Amino acid sequence: MKRHLLKFVRAAIVAGLFASPVAAVTSSPDPTAPQRTLKAFSGEPELAALFRQWADEAERRRGEQRVRRSAAASTALAQGAPAAAPAAPAALAKEEAAATADSLTNVQHAGVDEGGIVKLHGNHLVILRRGRLFTVRVGDNELRSVAVVDAWGQGIDPGGAWYDEMLIAGDTVVVIGFSYARGGTEIGVFDISRAGRIAHRTTLHLRSNDYYSSRNYASRLIGSRLVIYSPHVLSPWGDPHAAFPALREWRPGASPADFRRIAPATRIYRSDEPLDPFAGVALHSVTICELAAPQVDCQSTAVLGPPGRVFHVSPRSVFVWTTQPRRGADFGRPASAVFRIPLDGSPPSALKTSGSPIDQFSFHEDAGGMLNVLLRANGQGDGMWAAERGGGELALLRVPLASFSDGREAAPAAAYRRLPKAAGNALQNRFVGPFLLYGGGSGWQAPPATKPAGLYAVRHADGRVYELPLPHAVDRIEALGSNALVVGSDGRDLQFSSVRLGRLPVTVDRYTRRDAAQGETRSHGFFYRPTGDDDGLLGLPIIGGGEAAGRQLRQASAAVLFLRNRGLSLSELGTLDGRPAAGERDDGCRASCVDWYGNSRPLFIGSRVFALLGYEIVEGRVGPQRIVETRRLDFAPAMQQVAP
Repeated sequence: MKRHLLKFVRAAIVAGLFASPVAAVTSSPDPTAPQRTLKAFSGEPELAALFRQWADEAERRRGEQRVRRSAAASTALAQGAPAAAPAAPAALAKEEAAATADSLTNVQHAGVDEGGIVKLHGNHLVILRRGRLFTVRVGDNELRSVAVVDAWGQGIDPGGAWYDEMLIAGDTVVVIGFSYARGGTEIGVFDISRAGRIAHRTTLHLRSNDYYSSRNYASRLIGSRLVIYSPHVLSPWGDPHAAFPALREWRPGASPADFRRIAPATRIYRSDEPLDPFAGVALHSVTICELAAPQVDCQSTAVLGPPGRVFHVSPRSVFVWTTQPRRGADFGRPASAVFRIPLDGSPPSALKTSGSPIDQFSFHEDAGGMLNVLLRANGQGDGMWAAERGGGELALLRVPLASFSDGREAAPAAAYRRLPKAAGNALQNRFVGPFLLYGGGSGWQAPPATKPAGLYAVRHADGRVYELPLPHAVDRIEALGSNALVVGSDGRDLQFSSVRLGRLPVTVDRYTRRDAAQGETRSHGFFYRPTGDDDGLLGLPIIGGGEAAGRQLRQASAAVLFLRNRGLSLSELGTLDGRPAAGERDDGCRASCVDWYGNSRPLFIGSRVFALLGYEIVEGRVGPQRIVETRRLDFAPAMQQVAP
């Protein structure tokens, strides 16, 4: 593995592929602005010419396949063996397809909201649960169900669709989902009134491949701009245009002819890196929809690159990291590229790189205009469960944002800093203040008995590495103001370790919850509310010790645990518990009947504290020492009542 790391960091020097960093342009008003940007296709003819090259190569390969089949058949006849039956058209098609191979949300950046399952609109909670939108009035000290509507539009068959994420801009509720039946991302637009009533306005269908990630979220909201990332895998065996970003307004009887391209050739960019469509090429698109407009419309900017991806949204840009797996002699070549797509519509820029980030938390833009990214040598992006798998050597990439260019430059070898490898399967990472923190845990699996583990703290400005021994795994890393919290299991108990990030990082305190494990792996499952410079309240859903966190897909957590932080000293306030029988009834679910994004959350609204546990909302009162349940609401369909 060490030999692989040396290749990962140094082999591109031998190949002569790394260039010196590009100096920032001093005349630019923005010191992070790239010196050059990517070049878009000049128009549809240039793009069509590229696709004709792909089609010609595909036809050549088909011819070679026919020759090989014919030769094999002749050999078999000469040997007296029965000839293989000609492949049926369906089998050939399958073979070709295989070759194409004030937020309630714990967000990464203030001002960049992330699609979630619960949001606040005025006096009402809006909850996305199992294909339905619910509103619950919490204003004026109430806790009362108001309305429930389907998360899809009238005339839409929800079969084969998943409605995962919700955002609210003004009086507009947006639900983001994916339809395997219709093939693409659905953007459901709803109006919400001050009284908490929800009415469907329209549903937009965005043509895309599946965006699902076990850690990341497909949508962000910056002001009134909805930002959606979606991949589009392009096949040389058919018409690549058929996979391009396109939009249609859903209506009964809608047809493919209703799609309107929203990424013209002049908004599609690429670097000088050769693209091999037979090894995998994707069009990585960033779609921005203005929700404040009378009629919601969307436009896309896209970059061509390998299919492996991780994307990160900052207040000013979307970063898309693309990765092409390399094998054999190609292992050490820059197999990746990171694209920087500004949200103001200006052209993207890029940098050739090696390795791949773990997830969106692997990125950090610091105040000095540097981009810091944690990489592993054999990562392949965060699509589906890719972020949960794989080991490999680690490195920290640190480059000036001004070194991004037209895609011909590569990050120099000196920009990669070797890091210790963490124990555990599922790597967790987070930038907090001047430090990168990372360590290994069990992810969605049942926590194994854990030997003493370690949290690594890297001061990213100078690369100094500190190891903080821990008696538990690292299953979650969160910010507590300018300090940090590490949560993990020791195989039986759930441990919370506070970390002071001063001149030297140091663990300060540890709280142990006996016979427990975290009930949500998603970042949104945790929330911290500061009550002072060094004080605050935190909440996290929990389940029984030794249980796999993957049960969040079908069962609500047993309880939400609340802790008090006082100067990084942690103490338990208690739990707000769910009722086991609440999850055993038939709710008539028609879509999204598995909770991919979890179902339990701690909620802090003003001075009030709640636990969302499936279809239950439990309210508690925080006293000097304990939290005490005051009331609960069951908002399940046809079973809505408040318990005293």
